[in-house]
Parts: sequence; C-alpha cells; structure tokens
Amino acid sequence: MDRLWAGWRSDYISGIAHGEDGCLFCTLLSGEDEESLILERGPLSFTVLNAFPYTSGHLMVAPIRHESELSGLSADEGAAMFAGLQRATQALRDVSHPDGFNVGANLGREAGAGVPGHLHFHAVPRWSGDTNFMTALAEVRVIPEDLRTTWRKLKAAWPE
Repeated sequence: MDRLWAGWRSDYISGIAHGEDGCLFCTLLSGEDEESLILERGPLSFTVLNAFPYTSGHLMVAPIRHESELSGLSADEGAAMFAGLQRATQALRDVSHPDGFNVGANLGREAGAGVPGHLHFHAVPRWSGDTNFMTALAEVRVIPEDLRTTWRKLKAAWPE
C-alpha cells in the first residue's frame, strides 16, 4: 500500500487546535465569521468550510457546545445539526451543482477524526469524474476555487 503523507494537516490541527480551550471548533467560534470561514451560526450548531478541503465546498457542521459523542448530544442539538446539513447541501447544490454528496462523521481518532474532542459532520460535494488523472496518476487533488470565493458564494446562497 502506498502512503500519502499530509504533514500540513498535523501542523494545521496542532496550530489552531491549541487556542485558549485547545479545540479547533471552539477556537473558530471565537473568531469572525469570514475569517473563520463560518457560514452559519445558530443557537445549537454552526457550519464552517473545511480549510483543507477534499473538494471545493467541503464543509462541516458541529454543535456549538463542546461534545465528542453522538450520545452526548441533546435531541435539539442533533436536530439542529441535521437541519444545518440540509441547508448546507441545499446551498452547495444551488452554487456548485454537484452530482452527489458524501456526508458523514469520523467518531474517534482511530476512525480518522482529526479533531476527536468536538463532534462534527462533513458534507463533501462530489461530481462525476472528480477522481481524474491528477488524483489517479499524480496523487494530487485539484481545488479549483479559493476558500474565500467559495465562502462568499455559499454565504450569499445560504437558505434561511
């Protein structure tokens, strides 16, 4: 099996995740929306673009309250997160017209969670052919749009 090293990821996580409270998501919440790439803040959940996306528009929905376990969420928090995922996928459909989505969570470090202490769901837009020769041959993902442009487009299209 070939290994693909992403050393920038650990630098990013260790750098930003050691804010005042040591949590990436809590640190992001303390910043300004555009600077932190936050698309929506609600009373129980928020939505933020992934700063190191798998594809353009890769975003995450997390509870406001610092919680690591699904079983630790209240019913209202779970409903708020699911509603946030619905709004996120609608905005992504309206702006980027993907052919589909990957939506899910990595629960625990062993399951791939980069920030295991604060539960979050990923929404990754997918297009037919988005695994092209660059990914297949060069092991490189091409992100065709900068984060600020994606943030502005999604923010303008965000459903109420």
